[in-house]
Amino acid sequence: MTQTARAQGVSNPLRDERDRRLPKIAGPAGLVIFGITGDLARRKLLPAVYDLANRGLLPPSFALTGFARRDWSLEEFTGKVRDAVVRGARTPFDERTWEQLASGLRFVSGNFDDDDAFDRLAQTVRTLDQQRGTQGNHAFYLSVPPKAFPAVLSQLARSGLSESEPGSWRRVVVEKPFGHNLKSAIELDAVISRVFPPESVFRIDHYLGKETVQNLLALRFANELFEPIWNAHHVDHVQITMAEDIGIGSRAGYYDGIGAARDVIQNHLLQLLALTAMEEPLNFEAAALRAEKIKVLSAVRVPRDIDRHTARGQYAAGWQGGQFVQGFLEEEGMSPGSTTETYAAMRVDIDTRRWAGVPFYLRAGKRLGRRVTEIAVVFKRAPHLPFEHSQTSELGHNALVIRVQPDEGVTLKFGAKIPGTSMEIRDVTMDFGYGHAFTENSPEAYERLILDVLLGEPPLFPQQREVELSWQILDPILEHWSGRPIERYRPGTWGPPSADAMMAADGREWRRP
Repeated sequence: MTQTARAQGVSNPLRDERDRRLPKIAGPAGLVIFGITGDLARRKLLPAVYDLANRGLLPPSFALTGFARRDWSLEEFTGKVRDAVVRGARTPFDERTWEQLASGLRFVSGNFDDDDAFDRLAQTVRTLDQQRGTQGNHAFYLSVPPKAFPAVLSQLARSGLSESEPGSWRRVVVEKPFGHNLKSAIELDAVISRVFPPESVFRIDHYLGKETVQNLLALRFANELFEPIWNAHHVDHVQITMAEDIGIGSRAGYYDGIGAARDVIQNHLLQLLALTAMEEPLNFEAAALRAEKIKVLSAVRVPRDIDRHTARGQYAAGWQGGQFVQGFLEEEGMSPGSTTETYAAMRVDIDTRRWAGVPFYLRAGKRLGRRVTEIAVVFKRAPHLPFEHSQTSELGHNALVIRVQPDEGVTLKFGAKIPGTSMEIRDVTMDFGYGHAFTENSPEAYERLILDVLLGEPPLFPQQREVELSWQILDPILEHWSGRPIERYRPGTWGPPSADAMMAADGREWRRP
């Protein structure tokens, strides 16, 4: 069956609908992006939409509408989208794909408090239903700051855009952060829930769309090799790291007052923790996955001695990678007295039979040694080593490391004999890399997530209960940090000295990826 036939939904009598090897194709639909001129839309969303179209996963009738303050003509908007696609698309540029996609582009200029603009948007959506056959199915992507959510949602309700006709759907996509604490997260959910029912709300966490994150579930539950030792009997501790080697750049306005803990740990890292620690789900449908993640997050406990088991810091000015870089407080637009952290680390425990006594260490930071996101499951040492101490002096802990970015794959670290006449053992690694094992490139996270929105499949989207539990974990730590002095750390290092002291207090040390 041709790509076009698949996209149009032409049936194939030889196709087994249960064959999950066949990709799922989105049905007739339109996508409206608020904040279409922003960095996220330009770098991620527009290239992802093109890549989906280029892979034959969007119907020929698909429509993309941008909403922004810019006074652009449709031709100007089309040119901007093409530029973003050419620069950022993962798949090769194909003129036929582009022409098909461009025929469904629309642009509406206006502010979020402009009734006339949203009335024009409503008319645009109705016209797309008539001219392109989108059949009343539309998703609204709020790629805007959370403070703008109430205004946009109110306008969607007032203009009737949030209401769907029988047999069609309307959905809303919300970008993080989902509030800045538990109270605000509940208030934000109340605002959204007044306009859209829970099943129509999709909270984007792009880390959950990455191939390796999903491979974590396959690694655990498809292999008898790992699951029997995935517990407190064999695991010493778990480290989950998201490190960046860049500073905040032009994000001072957003980042000041948010910080590494709210920006990364509350969502990305606690979701990775939940997937790492969860029990086997009944299946991989959304409800089953959500139930197991909620069990884990409900069992997470923050140690009582927060000073001993957390660390935070700000990067200072200094040399990194052969060039002198500004410190956090010297970045353009940053308040000189800011106590917002650019590095956060913490220990949490999980009060379940599987994980009792196994600490989970989470850390995230900017201007660190390198860009890397990984989950490291560090195993206990063998209870007895029939070797002399000198023979195993270079032997560390066995570890299974799931690399989320940038080099997606899995590394297994274990001990092996050094070639020679004497018995000497040291650590070696075995690597699995997606780029080496598979000929097809992994899709970008936003490709998968946008397609799931259009399909109405939410397995990779955290629900409100998960958001609230994550804030319940983080809020006591943020409250403890409030008003306290903050350390500085040199760029290119792995954080402030207190981070190493935190691990040393437990007799452990951070991995150096």
